[in-house]
Order: sequence, then structure tokens, then C-alpha cells
Amino acid sequence: MAVLSWKHHTLIQTLLERGPLLEKDFHSIFTAITGQNPGTHQGKFNDYLLKINRELSYLQLDLRACRDPYDGRVYYGVVNNVSDEQSKLGTKYSVPQIAFFKAIVEAIAQDVTAVGCICNMDALNIKLENQVLNNSGSQSQDGSLGIPAAFRNFTMSQKEKTIDQLVIDKWLCYTEDDNIGVGVRSVLDLRSWFHNAGVPSCEVCNEAGLKARSCPNEGCTVRIHQYCLKTKFSQKGVIVCPSCDTQWQYQPPKAEPLELEDEETEVMQSQPSSQPLQSQVQSSLRSRRKRERVGRNDDADTVGCDTRRVTRQSAHLR
Repeated sequence: MAVLSWKHHTLIQTLLERGPLLEKDFHSIFTAITGQNPGTHQGKFNDYLLKINRELSYLQLDLRACRDPYDGRVYYGVVNNVSDEQSKLGTKYSVPQIAFFKAIVEAIAQDVTAVGCICNMDALNIKLENQVLNNSGSQSQDGSLGIPAAFRNFTMSQKEKTIDQLVIDKWLCYTEDDNIGVGVRSVLDLRSWFHNAGVPSCEVCNEAGLKARSCPNEGCTVRIHQYCLKTKFSQKGVIVCPSCDTQWQYQPPKAEPLELEDEETEVMQSQPSSQPLQSQVQSSLRSRRKRERVGRNDDADTVGCDTRRVTRQSAHLR
């Protein structure tokens, strides 16, 4: 058994405490601890990760990297490989909150158009009773469904607070159009679940194609992430589907908002604030919900999403 140094322990502790980290942030921490840049000492970096994972395997933990399905940025995080009932007791979320989270993720994963998100109104209207039916389907002797009171009494306000906390903890995220998407922590932890649930993998990176472009051929199930398509077309100019040989058309995004977001983050970090980070995030989320409610009141027919996303053809028209 290899003995880990304080440098290995510091890397592990950082990931456990701060959650999934952007690749550039994790690399900066690695450089600060070891004095070596992963870009020029890739072998050293890989050796550290290999030793860490060997030791974490005894605890059923794993240090993984994944790509954000919405922008392609790489994250590193430590995940739990055990999914038994005992390990679930370690979560801070209640049973109804976990059921609500599962329902949101299932709705996103089962969308055949692979838009990778669900609008806020649809998420709030999810009925937890469906989770009970999917898991058991049993009925009580009087013919009523055996639905726990905690599920029946889970209010809209509780759902909103749960979404806020799940976003803060990176289990969920808000997309650029203010819909709800899958967070990087879910991408890391639920990799095998997405595979078992039948979510097609991206043909380029082999990650779950939650937010991806589908093959133009209606009968083909191939999906490729937008950022993977961008890489493919920059290399070849024209590509064909690896499964059915249909030619793919590609239009690059009109704008790249990531740099702007990074600049805004740097400005916020450079300005002192008396509010804790979590309070700032929660304030931002409350403002977002307020704007959404105002928008829904202004136009009851427009709720920020199309609930008829059930065909492949509709995805190509977007």
C-alpha cells in the first residue's frame, strides 16, 4: 500500500471541502502545493491522481474528472462509489427532497430531444407521488395509494428552496436561458446511473449525451455534445455520422458567454462584501425566481419552455 504525503492529503481535502473544482482551479491548487504545473509536468500530475485513487478505493471513493455538458469545461471531484441505503443516510437532504431531485434528473435524462434541461415551472409541478408509484406501485387495503404524508405535503415553497440548495451544492444548475439543468456533481456521481437509464453516450467523449446534438437521421440514436462537434468540425470541416453515415451540418454558437461570466466573477471577487458567498448565491437565485414569476404573470401562455418536447424533429427546428 502506497503511503500518501501531506500534499496528497491536501488535494483530497480540498476536493472534499470545496466540491467539484474547475480544471484550472484544481491545477492552480496542485501547482501551489507541489510547485509543478500540470501543463508541463503531466506525468507528475497523473502519478498523484493514480496514487490518490489507489488509496481512496479502500474507502469506496474515487477521484474523477468530467465535462460540464453545457459548456464543455472540465471539473475534478471525489465521488462515493457505494449506493446502498447506509450510504444514503449521510446526505443532508430529506427523503422528499431526494425524490424531488431524482424526478428532475429523470425528466432531463428521458427527454429524447436532448435539450438537457427542464423549465422552472415544469420542475415545480412535478408530483412526488409518481416517484412512489415508480418504486412500488402498491396500494393500501382501502384502495388508496400508499403515498407518505411528507410527499403529499411537500409544498411549492419547499421545492423552490430545495432547487436553490441543489444549485448551490452543484447537483443542479441554471442554464443560460434560466432553465434547470444537471449540475457537475450529478455528472460525476451519476455516470453509471445515466448509462443504466439508457441515456445515449456522446460518440466523441463517451460521456452521457444529456445536452447534445442528435444525428439528423430520425432513425439514428447517435448524439454528440456541442463542444465535441466544434472540435470535430475544426479538425475536418465536414463530418458524417459514425453510425449511419449521414452528413452533419454545424453552425457555431453566435456568442461565447463564458469569458464574460469569468470577468464578472473576477470583478465580484475583487470587491469586498460583507455577505457570505452562500448568501450572495441565494440572493441571486431569489432574484431569478422573482423575474420568472413576473414573466409568467405578464404572459400566462408563455412559461419559458415548450412542454411538447417529445419528437426528434422539434429538436432540429430549434
